Amino acid sequence: MPRGNHKVRKQVIQPDPRFNSIVLEKFINHAMYCGEKTVARLVVYKALDIAEQKTGKQPMQLFSQALKNVSPAIEVKTKRVGGANYQVPVQVVGERKRFLAMKWMIQAARTKKGKPMADRLAEEIIAASNNEGEAIKIKETTVKQAEANRAFAYLAW
Repeated sequence: MPRGNHKVRKQVIQPDPRFNSIVLEKFINHAMYCGEKTVARLVVYKALDIAEQKTGKQPMQLFSQALKNVSPAIEVKTKRVGGANYQVPVQVVGERKRFLAMKWMIQAARTKKGKPMADRLAEEIIAASNNEGEAIKIKETTVKQAEANRAFAYLAW
């Protein structure tokens, strides 16, 4: 494995066909299960339609507000120092913020049972845009954990 000034090339993602949004296309990619992208795209679009019907707001505004509310500012990473493992709080930047928000929203929708995925995802998007729901709880848990381990912040390097 090469070391040093090795740069990783980022894959260029085309925007989704309906809303022309790269962020939504990434969300569809995260929601995809077993490589079935068309199914994931249908589920996400249906969820956005359901969210629009329930709230009367623009679907992309709801989605972007939900992502913004779920995005964490701080998280913990494990560092091994002198034979002991410490949970060190670190700031979350850029792409990782969005990744965590998407992952938590999809995870929260998948854990609910009894309804089609589009309905569960729509409920989670609406709840997250109102600062409620499971994804927001996951974010708050992460932030509380980082606050509790604030004493180890000096280990972040």
